[in-house]
Amino acid sequence: MFRRKRFDELVARQLELFADDEAVLLAEASAADAAWSNASADDSEELYGDYQLVVDAVGDRLHDVRETYAAGLEPEVAAEYRVAFDRSATKRFGNLASFLAELG
Repeated sequence: MFRRKRFDELVARQLELFADDEAVLLAEASAADAAWSNASADDSEELYGDYQLVVDAVGDRLHDVRETYAAGLEPEVAAEYRVAFDRSATKRFGNLASFLAELG
């Protein structure tokens, strides 16, 4: 029998709010991804740098959401929450959440 993880519902709501609150930034990330992906060889390096800046901004904001909530939890519970958050954020936002994996 499938048992939902402890934080799945909470994290899903947090990520939904994040998507609503950061809709402009997420749209900017999508546009930057399309720009560098479709760029000529001459322009791709600069456009990839622009894209990476937006990815970092999304990652920073996801990190802030995660750590703000985790700060109120006991250490063992916070670790479990972070795993759930990272898993869900990566599933939902893909490489935009890569910053979370780098931080562990």
